[in-house]
Amino acid sequence: MPAFLPPEMLLRAYAAGVFPMAEHRDDPEVFWVDPERRGILPLDGFHISRSLARRMRRGGYRVTLDADFAGVVDACADRTETWINGPIRAAYLALHRRGNAHSLEIWEEGALAGGVYGVTLGRAFFGESMFSRRSDGSKLALAHLVDHLRRCGFTLFDTQFLTDHLARLGAMEISRAAYRARLAEALADRADIRALPLEPDPAQVVQRNTQTS
Repeated sequence: MPAFLPPEMLLRAYAAGVFPMAEHRDDPEVFWVDPERRGILPLDGFHISRSLARRMRRGGYRVTLDADFAGVVDACADRTETWINGPIRAAYLALHRRGNAHSLEIWEEGALAGGVYGVTLGRAFFGESMFSRRSDGSKLALAHLVDHLRRCGFTLFDTQFLTDHLARLGAMEISRAAYRARLAEALADRADIRALPLEPDPAQVVQRNTQTS
């Protein structure tokens, strides 16, 4: 029978260090993942390349938080192979409605150019997926999200897995035990992704990143 993922179950799973995936978009079932090696993105170690810094200083794009959560999820699933099936989509929309799932959007010329979404719990942000429809769309989203999370008091950015793309941006891989220790520390306190407004000036994001990385 199709999977059903109540918000409370999902939050307990994240607190225990596991997360759901599906084999493909048409598979109604989900399975739980607990990687031996976990990807994380240190909030003080995000790498903004010179070309990305130039792109950010040039501007010409707009950044929003939770302006189109469903649109970001659907854009992340709009690819040949995706683990985002119907039950997972419904579950994260429900988490968003209760304030535990958020999206950051990059807009160019009134259209979604890139974005990222994930779950917040304690002082942890669990990144679920990201997408680009225009050049550097996901990189811009991550640069602004890392800056915002750091300013709001978050301490852990979980990327689940380490990809080449994320490694170039400063992500790293740690053991399951090391991840569980960082997770426990992050869950011992609370941060609010809405505590501060997003930084409207990309140049300030670049400057702060240079000071902390």
